[in-house]
Amino acid sequence: MKPHTPAVESTAEEVRRKHAEYLLPSVANYYAESLVPERAEGLRLTDADGRSYLDFFGGILTVSVGHCNPRVTSAIRAQVDRLGHVSTLYPTQGIVELAERLARITPGRLQKSLFTASGTEADDTAVVLAQVFTGATEIIALRHGYSGRSLLAQSLTGHASWRAVPSQVAAVKHAHAPYCYRCPFGLKYPSCEVRCARDVEELIRTTTTGRVAAFLAEPILGVGGFVTPPPEYFAIVTEIVRRHGGLFICDEVQTGFGRTGTAMFGIEHWGVEPDIMTMAKGIANGMPLAATIATPEVADAFKALTISTFGGNPVSCAAANATLQVIEDERLPDHAAAMGARLRAGLQALQAEFPRRIGDVRGMGLMQALELVVDQAAGDTTPDAAAVARLFEETKARGLLIGRGGLHGNVVRIAPPLTVDAAAIDEALAVLRASLREMEAGA
Repeated sequence: MKPHTPAVESTAEEVRRKHAEYLLPSVANYYAESLVPERAEGLRLTDADGRSYLDFFGGILTVSVGHCNPRVTSAIRAQVDRLGHVSTLYPTQGIVELAERLARITPGRLQKSLFTASGTEADDTAVVLAQVFTGATEIIALRHGYSGRSLLAQSLTGHASWRAVPSQVAAVKHAHAPYCYRCPFGLKYPSCEVRCARDVEELIRTTTTGRVAAFLAEPILGVGGFVTPPPEYFAIVTEIVRRHGGLFICDEVQTGFGRTGTAMFGIEHWGVEPDIMTMAKGIANGMPLAATIATPEVADAFKALTISTFGGNPVSCAAANATLQVIEDERLPDHAAAMGARLRAGLQALQAEFPRRIGDVRGMGLMQALELVVDQAAGDTTPDAAAVARLFEETKARGLLIGRGGLHGNVVRIAPPLTVDAAAIDEALAVLRASLREMEAGA
């Protein structure tokens, strides 16, 4: 046995060194010199060197009601003192309360849930449910979509950089994404008549057996760079898929729980009811928890045994119930709509001020993105990942944390906690403006 070194408080540099030594190199970090978080409260995070940051990415859209929200942490402490873990082999008050709550707040006839520990597992579960219910195996997913880390989730994901191996564990066909800024057909909305949606008919008729199990999609493509479909998109696609025997699996891992503003779930903006829905991230304000919820007939078709050792853990359920109660009590979906409108207006003002650099502004609610390109003003929309990397360093130096995404790594993702206020929105916009001006001066 290797000798054990007692744990001592490490400096930020020691943490970075040990991360490089003991974690897989594929576990990438943001920034040229990664920051080491030490504590956080509300909208702000402090690193091990004592520097404070305004967090506008929230643990990848996970810290939904603010870091260390007192109502959530109080519920966690109380639950830890009472019961820490039992697995899904035993029903608990917390798990049934959460399942009942999800049945109430989700759209349509969704009713029965399975809890797991990650969004990956939730999507895996959803695919199995669809295949069992329909008797078909083929799944339609989206290019630029992201579904997680498992072999099945990698097969569903439409990004080469997130696939470690070529193994395909399900018959997955990838439809064109509703990416209006980079339309795969070279068309413009609305004269395009939403061809990306109508092309799913051709995809099914030419690349599948003609009978599919499901269409799985995020309402807004998260890792894909907050690609936001046109209003008609989901109605067109789901009609096609259902006509060919398939179900609609709605992946709300990033869009759920008020993130897109006004509605509790993103798909409600498109007026389409899913047969199965998956969710994670914002459900428990950072505690590990995910859920797959289905209509009764779909859920009841799954006759095999299943278990999740950590899914529905009492502590995670306590956090989730407290988080969702805060979201409802404080009317955070409506607040996200109001603050999202303020953020969007500010980002559009930045686009007007920096027309060469900012090619597109998109998103909904507190899920907004900037796509950076080489020279939009000159008609050169070549993705500019280097510009995003520079913007990251400039905003970090000014105390603002943001996210990135997109197939080419050229999209800035901005998603603060739902509790963000107008002053913080204005502060973040000021930092972005100063950072972009510095980039322009040094160009």
